[in-house]
Formats: sequence, C-alpha cells, structure tokens
Amino acid sequence: MIIDNLDRISARQATRDRSLPEYLFIDRGQQLRRLNCHVIYTIPLALIFSNEYQALKNRLGGGVAPKILPMVPIQKRDRSIETKGLILLQQLVLARAFPLLSAKERVQCIPKLFDHTITLNRLCLISGGHVRTLLGLLYNCLQQMDPPFTRDCIELVIKGYRDDILLAVEEHEWKMLAQVMLQQTIRGEQEYQILLRSLFVYEYQDQEGRWFGINPALAETSRFQEMVQARD
Repeated sequence: MIIDNLDRISARQATRDRSLPEYLFIDRGQQLRRLNCHVIYTIPLALIFSNEYQALKNRLGGGVAPKILPMVPIQKRDRSIETKGLILLQQLVLARAFPLLSAKERVQCIPKLFDHTITLNRLCLISGGHVRTLLGLLYNCLQQMDPPFTRDCIELVIKGYRDDILLAVEEHEWKMLAQVMLQQTIRGEQEYQILLRSLFVYEYQDQEGRWFGINPALAETSRFQEMVQARD
C-alpha cells in the first residue's frame, strides 16, 4: 500500500506538546506499522529537522531513516547546469504530448511544442527540478496560446510565477535566503517551515550528500541579485 499526501498535513498543534505530524507519526507510529502488508507513507519533511527525528525512525521505520525524494537535479553546487537532470525534465514534458514515442523520437518533435529547444530548456531550468512547478508552468503556457510555445509566451508565464513568489517573501526571509546561498544548508525546523514549505528553497542530493539551492525564479529577482553583489 502507498498512502500518499500525508506530507501535506498541517503543522498545527494536535496536543499541548505535539504538532499534528509528530502526534501522527511518532505517538501513533506503532499503530501505523500494524497493517499486515508492505506500506509506504509519505511524511512531512519537517520531521527530518525535528528534535524527535530519532524517535520517528524507531517508531515508524524500525530504526531505518526515511527516504528523501529531492528535486530533479538541474544544477550542481557550483550553479552549473546538470545535463542529465535537464534531459529528464525535457522528457517529462515531451512525454505528456507524445506518450507512445521513444525518447529519441520525442526530441525530434520539440518543434511541435516549442519554437526552439532553448525555450524548452528555459522552462525546465526555471522550475528548479520541481516537477509540480514545471507542470504548472506548462499548463499556464497552454492558457496563453496553443503549441508551439514561443519564448515570449514562456517569459510571460515565468514573470507571473516569479511575481507571485516575490510577494510572499518577507524582509527577514531575504536574510535567511542569503545564508542558504552562502552555506547551501538549512538548520532546524523553523527554517524548513519558512523556506522549504514555501518553495523558496529546493533540496538536492549528490555524491557529497544533501544540499539546498535557491528557487531559480527568486534567484532572478533584482533583490536577490543585489544580495549576491553585496556578498561579493
């Protein structure tokens, strides 16, 4: 059994000392394990940063750490493009339109969906490897025009997406983003709740382990560029 969407449950208090995720997965963890079959639960990522993380592993995973599904890697730690991840995102988009074709045949059909491969790449890269965001941007393109999508159409959709995110960032959160930019890490549940849940920051994994990158849409804003220049 796969029990999905439990990662989206509210972080509100369930009891005086417990948030709802802690109550469900830690206090009631033994009950969740009693189903007489193999079960996969999706859980809130905030629990990974919780002080109760070790208790979570013991109660729900039998001492085994939860598996984390990071973003599709479209950039490396040095901010260069990760080609393999970009190709996967290209195929994700193309497979929606040409599900019966092979991967090679789909690439040949790019002109039917986009005016240029660069336009498709632009859409993939701005998503940061977040699949739901990429599909949402693609849907917004469909609301603007029929394929093939032009670069102007893509940029208009990206502008709307970027403006929406920008409105949500508060002053003290810019300072946190600047810290993530420098250290590529997040510390504690509070930073998770603010940065990851808001999709201001994305999590990636490589051979060195876990690291965090700024949402590419935020990284293009003038405010963020000013912070980069000030740090330099």
